[in-house]
Amino acid sequence: MHIHCLQHVPFEGPFGIADWAGARGHALTVTPLYAGALPPDPATFDWLVIMGGPMGVHDEALYPWLVPEKSLIRESVEAGKTIIGVCLGAQLIAAVLGAQVYRNREQEIGWLPIELTAAALASPLCGSLPSELQVFQWHGDTFDLPDGALHLARSAACEQQAFLYDGRVLALQFHLESTRDSVAGLCAACANEIVPGAHVQTAMRMLAATPEDYAQLNAALFGLLDRLPQ
Repeated sequence: MHIHCLQHVPFEGPFGIADWAGARGHALTVTPLYAGALPPDPATFDWLVIMGGPMGVHDEALYPWLVPEKSLIRESVEAGKTIIGVCLGAQLIAAVLGAQVYRNREQEIGWLPIELTAAALASPLCGSLPSELQVFQWHGDTFDLPDGALHLARSAACEQQAFLYDGRVLALQFHLESTRDSVAGLCAACANEIVPGAHVQTAMRMLAATPEDYAQLNAALFGLLDRLPQ
């Protein structure tokens, strides 16, 4: 299987998703949109992965590549591709599906819990996950649930943490793909976003995560990806 990844900034790559692809024997390629690379033809890949970034879905004037990127996401949805969106990627999927994307009332940055919905726990995709899971968060925007989507998770600060559309389009506000290196990269590149808040941790706290914290993320990520249509 060929997985293609859209990357918006150098420090938010596929990380754990790349580890999963390698472990399962799948090919993974990346388009660095931030470097001016053009999105590929949907016919050239099986899965589409859309990573995070500090920009917003409405920032086309600053990042013109958002326009062809949204077109590619729309074409991939219509073509029946399996799609995974992380953080900004989830917001882009929501926007393409017709939902509103806007500023959340609070930022979520750090190792924070999410709660799976009853619908998620009853689904084949999430049924093996615990009802509450600590994940790595780094976002200030949120979205409404798209029409026809299954609401999968919420948190104390953000109702829309994850959804599944048509059984094959998975949107995650949080970062299950995180590794020690990716968290360090975010803390360095986006240090200006770490401001005191009810759901914002210090860089020291985020970087103090244990191997068990990352192993839990890895297990949840691998379980979800294994259950998506291939």
